[in-house]
Amino acid sequence: MADILLIDDEKSVRTTLALMLQKMGYRVEEASSGTEGIDKFKTRFFDLIITDLKMEPMDGLAVLREVKTLNPSSEVLVMTAYSTVESGVEAIKSGAYDYIQKPFEKDELLLLVGKALEHRNLICEVEQLQNELKEKYKFENIIGNSKEMFEVLGMVSKIAKTDSTVLISGESGTGKELVAKAIHLNSRRKNRAFITINCGAIPENLQESELFGHVRGSFTGAIRDKRGLFQEADGGTLFLDEIGETALSTQVKLLRFLQDGEIRRVGDVDPLNVDVRLIAASNKELPKLIEEGHFREDLFYRLNVIPIHLPALRSRKDDIPLLVNHFLKRFAEKENKNVTAVSTEAMKIFTGYHWPGNVRELENVIERAVILTNHNTLTPEDLPQSLRDTLRRGPDIPDNLGEQTLEEVEKHYILKTLDKYQWNQKQASDTLGISTTTLWRKLKTYGIEPKKKE
Repeated sequence: MADILLIDDEKSVRTTLALMLQKMGYRVEEASSGTEGIDKFKTRFFDLIITDLKMEPMDGLAVLREVKTLNPSSEVLVMTAYSTVESGVEAIKSGAYDYIQKPFEKDELLLLVGKALEHRNLICEVEQLQNELKEKYKFENIIGNSKEMFEVLGMVSKIAKTDSTVLISGESGTGKELVAKAIHLNSRRKNRAFITINCGAIPENLQESELFGHVRGSFTGAIRDKRGLFQEADGGTLFLDEIGETALSTQVKLLRFLQDGEIRRVGDVDPLNVDVRLIAASNKELPKLIEEGHFREDLFYRLNVIPIHLPALRSRKDDIPLLVNHFLKRFAEKENKNVTAVSTEAMKIFTGYHWPGNVRELENVIERAVILTNHNTLTPEDLPQSLRDTLRRGPDIPDNLGEQTLEEVEKHYILKTLDKYQWNQKQASDTLGISTTTLWRKLKTYGIEPKKKE
């Protein structure tokens, strides 16, 4: 039950109200002056303060302002026998939940007390949810002690407070959205919307409508006005994942927003101004897309104000034990299982595997292992056969790595794996540790024509 501090310089009023509130189950503390009330408030927490307005030397408005300075989550009700519209408005402007005029009915006060406490509980629930989100996406959850990750975290901490456009690059599964959320939640926009969209998941003919909105009648099926994601993110942050998948016509509109802060809905003649911070990400090399004519060079330079590159997991293997323990703890708690350790043999597999799916793949492997294991310690038997086979066999990669790009090495390894399984994409993707959809996309990226199984 709630704790209430009752402040009034008339003892009879305090006694009557205290008895009334105690009968309803509330815990009540009394104070005969504003100064005494604030002294008590400094020593313990109260959910609600009910204070008289006309007191000496510290009146109710002064009490209200001091309470809101010391602990804004406490609600305040102001009582007055000298009520005017001006005094009531001033109290509410200063942060009071409401005010009530003496004399008042018992039920009137109890109803107001109940509503004030309900309002406080709602605010606390919202704050708790926000804190949980901040905890989930705070910098400390971008796990890594490697030099590469320290550089990433240092960059994120520097740019979070700015409104600069950010371009995050890195392979699929390296945590680009996690970094974007960390930037947002540590910025001045943290209490506004964070909206994310995978540009590759939207058909080209719908991208402009989805991002910028449209007006009724602008095309077949546009039966009403539609707000785009830029409008939904107004005041907050818009994260465009896989920006390289946007159509050239969409890129023109993105460029206009970055230049002028304006968007134009499909079919509309008037531009709209929006206050949106743009964070973009791509797992493709945008300069290469520019050479191929698939991405605008001027848009790239507008996006690339602050570039952040997330390293692949295979290039920061020192971070793997940290990530393993982090995910192990998370999924053990989620599944309510007493899985507390990883065997030396299993850790060798984790650190020796090449992780084509990066951190996301590692996370999925540990979740699966925690769910399926019957022991307190993860062992090699709890891991997918593809991980154990790859470690035992060793990746079939050419020796002259220094003369080949990462893409060439990956392409070579994919082709070798497909040849081994007679181009059975399901078996190959299982061995590679990626989904068949990801394998198909990589084949398309490298211009490899799928062969029929023999």
